[in-house]
Amino acid sequence: MSISAIVTAAGKNSRMRDDQISRNMEITNKLLLPFNSKTVLETVIDNTLSSNVDECIVVLGHYSDEIINAISNNYDDVVKFIINNPCDVGLSTSLYNGLSNIAGDFALCVTGDQPTVSSETMNNIIDVLLESQNPFKTISVLRRRKTGKLDTAEGLGMPFAAPRLNLMEYLKNEDDNLNPILRKIFSDGYTFYGIKEKNEKELLNINYYDDYLKSIK
Repeated sequence: MSISAIVTAAGKNSRMRDDQISRNMEITNKLLLPFNSKTVLETVIDNTLSSNVDECIVVLGHYSDEIINAISNNYDDVVKFIINNPCDVGLSTSLYNGLSNIAGDFALCVTGDQPTVSSETMNNIIDVLLESQNPFKTISVLRRRKTGKLDTAEGLGMPFAAPRLNLMEYLKNEDDNLNPILRKIFSDGYTFYGIKEKNEKELLNINYYDDYLKSIK
């Protein structure tokens, strides 16, 4: 069974932008902030490529030219970039567009602002899905509350792994955040597993500058 990865990097960067303005800082897209020797997004892509996936798609939208100019030469042979058109769409549409451009039976869905999520944790997410009793009716996700088999989909996010075609059916004609869709999938009888993080930093999303500072400590 093949696994494809989708990295979503299509957002407006509005919270980080407003935060940087309030701090009288130079405005920098959060995905292009330095992280170790690369950028936030490059680190996410590297970690994803180091996991057990067969291909990687990066979905862009807002600031796509800026992002491509900053990083694409490093990944020409190993990553496919697609651009939302129109670009002002919700996460569900970005995921659907990514899923439409991959070939895997299953999709590892990763967000571009989580550079602290290790390839080891991504592999754990993949392994729990594939080793489940019915992978085509299962979703495994980096936990936010409990680990193991979950009794609710409340508060869940990314990264997660899911059967590609099934997920596409839920995302089709939607333009929403992820959690309402995951709740619908859960209510339809899918089994959800929460995967424990390697360390607390893996639970960070970089939305504000303080999040970024925590991620690089």
